[in-house]
Amino acid sequence: MTSEAQLRTMLGTPGMDPAESATLVLDAAGKLAGAGVVFHEDPHVVVHAWGLISEAHHGLGIGTFLHNWVVKQASAATANAPAEARLAVRQRTLNGDRAAEAFLRKAGYTQTRHYWRMLIELDAPPPAPQWPEGIAPDAFDPRRDLRAAALASREAFQDHYGFVAGSLESELEKTRHYIESDPGFEPALWFLARDIEENTVAGLCLCAPAEAGDRTTAYVQNLGVRPAWRRRGIGRALLLHAFGQIYRRGTSRIALYVDAQSLTGATRLYESVGMKVGGLSHEHELQLRPGVDLAVRGRRTAGT
Repeated sequence: MTSEAQLRTMLGTPGMDPAESATLVLDAAGKLAGAGVVFHEDPHVVVHAWGLISEAHHGLGIGTFLHNWVVKQASAATANAPAEARLAVRQRTLNGDRAAEAFLRKAGYTQTRHYWRMLIELDAPPPAPQWPEGIAPDAFDPRRDLRAAALASREAFQDHYGFVAGSLESELEKTRHYIESDPGFEPALWFLARDIEENTVAGLCLCAPAEAGDRTTAYVQNLGVRPAWRRRGIGRALLLHAFGQIYRRGTSRIALYVDAQSLTGATRLYESVGMKVGGLSHEHELQLRPGVDLAVRGRRTAGT
């Protein structure tokens, strides 16, 4: 789910035009009946979309209207994609939402992936992290670490399903916008694992104080370890370090989302620190144009 503040930040992302990226459907009384959002990033080969309809307005054709709008906007958004690239639009549904799944299936979508919502409720401080020799936790400084953290994140996720390499400068511009605009951003909850000898970022754990506006639940947005530093326990140490910092701030409930078929074994890591499955969602994909698939589909490297 996305909070209002997150939605405002997203629609204000550099390069996005809110008039083209979102649409609202109102009923005769002027109440919100449905909404659609499309979001894409360089190189514009994948468009993420959301279509929401209020329960009181089901069966009125709003879903069909929103789907047609999403496809039109997604197709226009990919005008800058490489000519030979495959283009697709993706949407997610919560497990058990049979009506939404049936609608997307009828519209030509294929269910491609599943994502667990992992959850932990701490009733005591978590175990102290065991840092590998030569690795130490470090606080994130937006002025000093933005580029290094972005490069580390790209490298850490280059072997994850669905990853598409885009412009680093565009990514940095969007991250600066998030840091400056999202009220949920707290630099104290962005943690780095630094290789002391090389003075480089080996991994990162980026957290937010609330999940979709729910401040009773902190949220792990991004946990990644660069391939050359994997299999040394850095991911586990980062996660426990984040848990400890969040717990000391007075929040005992922490959530994250993970690919249920993670190519790097991330689900096993989360289970090893006591996280349990608290929900399931499904990704659906509609091909807009065949071509060379720039997204990662298979495993390139192993370990976390």
